[in-house]
Amino acid sequence: MSTNPNTDDFFATVATKSDSGALRGDYSQADANYVVAQNWDTYYTPEQHALWRRLYARQAKLIPGRACDVFIDSLKALDVSQGIPRFDRTTEALYKATGWQLVAVPGLVPDHTFFEHLANRRFPVTVWLREEHEFDYIVEPDVFHDFFGHVPLLFNPIFADHLQEYGKGGLKALKLDGLAYLARLYWYTIEFGLIRSEQGLRIYGAGILSSGGEVEYCLSSDQPRRVPFQVERIMRTQYKIDSYQETYFVIDDFEQLFNDTAPDFTPLYERLKQQDALPANTLLAGETDLPPNR
Repeated sequence: MSTNPNTDDFFATVATKSDSGALRGDYSQADANYVVAQNWDTYYTPEQHALWRRLYARQAKLIPGRACDVFIDSLKALDVSQGIPRFDRTTEALYKATGWQLVAVPGLVPDHTFFEHLANRRFPVTVWLREEHEFDYIVEPDVFHDFFGHVPLLFNPIFADHLQEYGKGGLKALKLDGLAYLARLYWYTIEFGLIRSEQGLRIYGAGILSSGGEVEYCLSSDQPRRVPFQVERIMRTQYKIDSYQETYFVIDDFEQLFNDTAPDFTPLYERLKQQDALPANTLLAGETDLPPNR
């Protein structure tokens, strides 16, 4: 691996990022930006392509009427149902659409590196695929989560611009001790966000879209709360990483997501530091708890 000032600190803290205390993936060939070659022709086995097809088929049956239209339309245009996709081919189409590129990474990367990629319109996609026993649940994000869940929405210009601005904001947050608050925003929007539509609530969060069970739960269950999007409220709210979410935040459209996260967060971070975090299942006085789809 090329010399990288972030490497030592990153691997010294892997226990906080992985239940096993070690990150999956081969980092030995990563460059200074943690980018590797996908090596599609030699890296993936027929069994892995078959597993991808099963994962894809399961999600493809679940998302109609549940995922937002732009996700469904972009996924269909990608035409990646028959095997693990080649990142270079997707990048060619993606760059023409919104100026983004996909970069292959061995797995989780340092925060600074992640934000640098996003700020430069590069989306890092993990190269390895989960194993058979992880079909229903996986701890670290794999190529299916990263590609199936995230890539389709990068074809939407407004969402693509928002993600770039998020990357720029992340680099700034590292200097302002605001990373914990920005992580909550990412979790409750890009990973687990819901959006309104004329037909009811729809999903745009990648963590839900790549999940077998949460796709229906987040829209139809009476258990979780569904609260209208508000930036400061989200940044105060803790989240669960080992269960379905107890609260989902709902945007009106991607323009709201872009516009409401555009202001400078510096004064917001300072205000948040003076407030207690909210439990994941909190409903504040005066807040609307939107009903599930029926």
